Amino acid sequence: MSSKKTLVMGASANPERYSYLAINKLRAHGHPVEAIGRKAVQVKDVLVRTGTDSLKDIDTVTMYLSAENQQPYYDYILGLHPKRIIFNPGAENEELAAKAKALGIYPQEACTLVLLSTGQY
Repeated sequence: MSSKKTLVMGASANPERYSYLAINKLRAHGHPVEAIGRKAVQVKDVLVRTGTDSLKDIDTVTMYLSAENQQPYYDYILGLHPKRIIFNPGAENEELAAKAKALGIYPQEACTLVLLSTGQY
């Protein structure tokens, strides 16, 4: 299994949030994780940033923000040149998916947690 550096958008330190579960499950599967959220917090060994720092070698962006809350990040996300963007349930966004596709980035409507637990990540 190859590790895929993943950026979690909408990260939270609240154990009841799916983004929190995703960070933990990604780390448990050996994937390096970067995270951006509203608050600078720590989830296990992952520092959640509040700004759009320059990140390198992002394979996957997994989205836990509503389509509306994704808009300010369009240029940032597309500028990272990930291989894919996973739109988790509730984060579907046809506009960003179309922009990604035009740049050769694979938009995937799926659940990161399910992909990980079924070996499809």
